[in-house]
Amino acid sequence: MSTRQYTIAIDAMGGENSPNKVLKGAEFFQKKNNKVNLKFFGNKEKIIKSIKSNRIDLKNYDIINTKNNVEDDDNANTILRSRKDSSIYKGLEYVKNNPNTGFVSAGNTAAIMILSRLHIGMIKGIDRPAICSLIPNKKNYSIFLDLGANVTVTPSNLLQFAIMGYCYFSIINNKYKPKIGILNIGTENNKGLEFLQEASELISKSFLKQNFIGFIEPNNIFSGECDIIVSDGYTGNIMLKSSEGLSNYITSNLKQVFTKSIKNKLAYKLIEKDIILFKNQVNPDMYNGATLIGLNGISIKSHGNANAIAFGYALKQCYNFITNDLNKEIVNSINSL
Repeated sequence: MSTRQYTIAIDAMGGENSPNKVLKGAEFFQKKNNKVNLKFFGNKEKIIKSIKSNRIDLKNYDIINTKNNVEDDDNANTILRSRKDSSIYKGLEYVKNNPNTGFVSAGNTAAIMILSRLHIGMIKGIDRPAICSLIPNKKNYSIFLDLGANVTVTPSNLLQFAIMGYCYFSIINNKYKPKIGILNIGTENNKGLEFLQEASELISKSFLKQNFIGFIEPNNIFSGECDIIVSDGYTGNIMLKSSEGLSNYITSNLKQVFTKSIKNKLAYKLIEKDIILFKNQVNPDMYNGATLIGLNGISIKSHGNANAIAFGYALKQCYNFITNDLNKEIVNSINSL
């Protein structure tokens, strides 16, 4: 049994309703992981006040006071020059200097990207990090990357994304050979932009060729026919937000339908278990916590508007990546090219 002590550095100030939702999320996470050390970075006075007023039960935690925390509208210059005592800066600095650690924040995406690269750096052989997350599908789940870190990419970037996605999948399901596809407007080889076609050729010539199924269209993302979906960040981010909006639309409308009349309420009772199962399958909260894959360390981006439960799932993702040494898997795969 491993005797390593694992620590998660947490930005307590980022995102909506923080630090309350961050602390409640940590409480939710610790119900099953109470031996993990948590370090909260942020306004110490506000954090302590929130713990007391909300009666939050936390174990194995420390609070590191920070000032000048990152604002949502901060640009790159402000982040680098004026936010050196912020919760994001100090949290990532801690991860840089301490093994067996990871970082989680629901704050400014640009700040997390910039400061993660500054402090943690990139894995050798990887040019750019990608925002990578699980998404539900008809069979179980798929890995989708990039979800917004890179608006423009090169064919070699997409090859690297495919490799990193493959390593991620090998951690969560090492008994199954995943299928890899590139998101495109058609499945034919001559469809889509030139960089997508060139990326397809690169993957087809790599060690991933037996896993590669070619192009996948957006209408098949949730079919389960593809386990690792590779995209540029612009397209991926639009797909993610569209999917989340559709999920919320479906679940909210289902609620209205089943509360419409007494007859509908009775009908709901007959299929309640199935409805709850379906709702959980498409619930974005359970898939919250996208990793900035490709960094030489663990940095997780939670949705800014995530609730406490969703933030708890982001902490769970971080813990899984630390304990399974995701970066080591990526390094080994890059070295095999």
